[in-house]
Amino acid sequence: MKTISKYAAIALLAGTSLAGAQEKVMISDLSWNGARAIGHVLAAVINGPMGSQAEIVTGMNQQPVIFAGMDKGDGSIDVHTDMWMPNWQAAWDQYIVDNETVDHNQPYKGTSNLYVPSYMADRVSSIDDLNNPEIAAMFDTDGDGLGEYWAGDVTWASTKRWQIKFKSYGLDGLWEPNIVSADTFKAGLAAAYASSKPQLFYHWTPEALHVQYDLTALEEPERFDGCEDVDLDAENWLEVSHFECVIAPNDIYVAFSKSLWERNPAVAKMLKNVQFNGNEINGWIVEMFTNKRDPQEVAEEWIEENPDIVNGWING
Repeated sequence: MKTISKYAAIALLAGTSLAGAQEKVMISDLSWNGARAIGHVLAAVINGPMGSQAEIVTGMNQQPVIFAGMDKGDGSIDVHTDMWMPNWQAAWDQYIVDNETVDHNQPYKGTSNLYVPSYMADRVSSIDDLNNPEIAAMFDTDGDGLGEYWAGDVTWASTKRWQIKFKSYGLDGLWEPNIVSADTFKAGLAAAYASSKPQLFYHWTPEALHVQYDLTALEEPERFDGCEDVDLDAENWLEVSHFECVIAPNDIYVAFSKSLWERNPAVAKMLKNVQFNGNEINGWIVEMFTNKRDPQEVAEEWIEENPDIVNGWING
């Protein structure tokens, strides 16, 4: 465990007192690597140069619970590390716009696409290719006559979104979603890739998969007026929604309870100032989860090597 004293220079430059620790900040433990990496870095900044206290709440990965906890402002959960918009538009409208109980930083950009390993790209390179029954049959692993694609985790809004897209493209008669955790999917992808077997899956950037594997994004129709009309909160969301174009780049935020402005204003200020470009997140993911280094060690090294960025977050 590295000591706080090593951060003294950063703290002095940032104008932050190491003795000024206030209420502990509780950080979400979301299930995808980008969010987890961000959480470790934010915790290391708070526990290190800021001289305050932060804890990643193990297992706190249900996003509706996180939003509700930030809304209450009781300190049970304070930070959502990676809020993908517009996937969580209803939560944004409720907690940020209407209730005004949740704050956020400036976003970085992420992308969402459907991928195949590049060894499949000569046969599958566009959404149109998925309308071929022979192609779909290549991806049928359970013998039910339908090809399978990974749509995401059962808790993710994007999982519904991909099911809507497959219906809107007229693919639901040939394909079915495989809805499993990210860890289960990644284990299956590793095994399939090692044997050059077919895999079709949703994924995003930034993420280490793009470093680990040679992947090809499937071409989709460009965006046009009316191509996306989605109501993920409707009881019959699949029936009332349609989505027949590429997903626009996502705005991705660090969201946090506005109660932190009273309970730990220095950390609230830091979270408001945090700014990513996506590239640093990719590096964290690779070191923490691909190279399997200790996440705290990776975070602390990055802080030491990037004092100007950290000072900007802390001091604004």
